Amino acid sequence: MKSALLVVDVQSGVFGSANPPFQSDAVIHNINALVRHANAQGLKTVLIQHQIPGMLEPDSPAWQLYAGLTDAEQRINIRKQTPDAFQGTDLADRLAEESIEHLIICGYASDFCIDRTAFSAASRGYQVSLVEDAHTTHDKPHLDARSIIAHHSFTLFKHPNIGLTSTRALTQGAPHQETVES
Repeated sequence: MKSALLVVDVQSGVFGSANPPFQSDAVIHNINALVRHANAQGLKTVLIQHQIPGMLEPDSPAWQLYAGLTDAEQRINIRKQTPDAFQGTDLADRLAEESIEHLIICGYASDFCIDRTAFSAASRGYQVSLVEDAHTTHDKPHLDARSIIAHHSFTLFKHPNIGLTSTRALTQGAPHQETVES
């Protein structure tokens, strides 16, 4: 089964801001390990960038990929305007052109773009590996980021096409590791 790495919304306006997401340094470290792994394995890396009027304006400094992100050797760039990276984009067509059936998903934000993109991918028939130590979000008024991340990993894992993995397990050869208890 042919795989691709989806790096969701790792942009300067998020990770390079004065208020970076929860454990951003560790998450960027893990995402970079995944990109290096994708490069070594000859996998496509899909770099997804969210456009938000007044916040992540296309081609603005905030919209750019985060400067600390490792360069992907085989990249596909996707611009999106909703949390679901498939909605209103040519992502599905680009993946079909490459015969990709398995997606490794990491990035920002666990409770929005990661959740919607992973669920959409799985519902479209892709096998999904959600890298639970390589996605993050910010604290919200009602819940801290650590709990949000754990909650979304748990609920997404309930989809029959979504498995959870860690950066270490994935980069050391295990396709996915189911770690959440029922």
